[in-house]
Amino acid sequence: MHHGTTPSAFTRLNVGSAALLGIRPDAYAGLPGLAPPYLDDDRYRTPAATNVRLWELMVAHTPWPAVAELMADRSHLGRLGVWDYLLTSAPTPLDGIRDAVHHLAAAADAGTEALTITDDGQHITLSHLNTAELTYEAASAIRSYALGLLRRRIGEAAGRPIVPVRVTLAAEAPRRHGALTGLYGTRAVDFESAADSITFRAADLRRPAPHAQPGLSELLRRHAEQALATAVPLHTWIDLFRAALRTALEQDGDVPTLASTSRRLSVGSRTLQRRLEEHGTSWRAELDAARRAHVTRLLTATDQTLDAIAARNGYADARTLRRAVRRWTGRTPSALRKGAAG
Repeated sequence: MHHGTTPSAFTRLNVGSAALLGIRPDAYAGLPGLAPPYLDDDRYRTPAATNVRLWELMVAHTPWPAVAELMADRSHLGRLGVWDYLLTSAPTPLDGIRDAVHHLAAAADAGTEALTITDDGQHITLSHLNTAELTYEAASAIRSYALGLLRRRIGEAAGRPIVPVRVTLAAEAPRRHGALTGLYGTRAVDFESAADSITFRAADLRRPAPHAQPGLSELLRRHAEQALATAVPLHTWIDLFRAALRTALEQDGDVPTLASTSRRLSVGSRTLQRRLEEHGTSWRAELDAARRAHVTRLLTATDQTLDAIAARNGYADARTLRRAVRRWTGRTPSALRKGAAG
C-alpha cells in the first residue's frame, strides 16, 4: 500500500537527524515533500526517494554505523506513530512484532522494505530486507538502523533490556564497532552475512508484556488501517500540487488563487500553468476538482450549514452551492448528508 512513499513522521526524523549532523538545509530543501504543509502533516506520505537522498547525505558526512546509531537514539517511542505502539502494546513482544510486520507500511515504504520472522522453537530471528536503489553506505546504515530499532522497541515492550543472541549484517565490518555495540547491546555481530537479521531467545519474546491492555492491540490495528486508507501519497509533482491545493482549501479559509498557489509551490504563475498543461490538466479543472472534494467532505463529515460551506469555497450563496452539488452528483446536499449518515 502506498508503495514509493514513507510516512511524514519518518521523513521528519530524517530531516532532524541530517540537521544534527551539520548538513546544510540547502542541500535537501528542494527535495519533494519537505515543504512544511506536507512534512508537518501526518496525513501525507513523502516520496521514498526523498528519504533515500537524506540518508545518502548523512552517510556522506558521517560513517554509516554512527548514522544508524543516531537515528535509533532519536527514534523515541512514539516518533513513528501508531507503528511504535503496535509493537510495544501487544500481549507479548512476539505478538507486537507480528503486528508491526503486518502493518509495516505505517512506518516505511512497504514496496522496498520487508520484515520476516523465523521461529525454530528456541530462537526467533527477525530479518530485514531493503531493495531500494541505495549507495552501499546508505544501505548499510538503513538496514543496521532497522534492526537496532526493533531491538529497542522489543525492550520497551518487555519492560527491560533484551539482549539478542546474535546479529548478522550484510555490510563489511567497519573500522570501529562501538556504535554498533551500543545499537545492539552485544558484540555478537557477524559481518558480510547473507542477510541482515537479529536473533532473540524465543522465551524472551513469548513472555507476557507488563504494560499490555486487553483490546488495545485491536484498536491500534484499526487505527493503523484507517490512517493508511486516508493517507495522501506524494509521488510526483502533480501530487504535490494537489496536496497544496487541498491544504489551502482546508486550512487557509480562502479559495486559493493561481497566484497564491504559485507562491506556496515557489514557482511563477506561468510556470505553474505550463506544468499543469504538461500533466494534461489546467488550473480551472484542478480547482474545480479540489472544491468538489472539499465540499463533499464538509457535507458528509461535518454539520456546517450550506451558507458556511458556500462561503468557504467561493460560492455566492447556498443556492449556488446546491446547483453545483446537483451538477456533480445528481443529488441534493441534504440527500448526500442523509446517505453519509446511513
